[in-house]
Amino acid sequence: MGTCCGFGSGFPVGFFVLMILGMLLGLVLLVVLIWALVRWLNNVVPAQSNRLDARASDKSAEDILRERYARGEINAATFEETLVRIRGTGQPGEHT
Repeated sequence: MGTCCGFGSGFPVGFFVLMILGMLLGLVLLVVLIWALVRWLNNVVPAQSNRLDARASDKSAEDILRERYARGEINAATFEETLVRIRGTGQPGEHT
């Protein structure tokens, strides 16, 4: 009486129920730990990339303009016009 699944008389049904509940609890705990780790990493990594962006923003407007021109993102006329606007004086073609 109180035995299950042909395992003999030494294992009560409650033992198997508790074993299954323990495995489910362990699985839920593992999933929660993985979820918490992913959330924590998502908070840490953007903070580091923000620091990198801050370092990149230390460049002057002329430096950024020259990089864009070197990469071919803008043509020579746009480079000259923008350079004049950045410097605030002079004519296109005047470089100091």
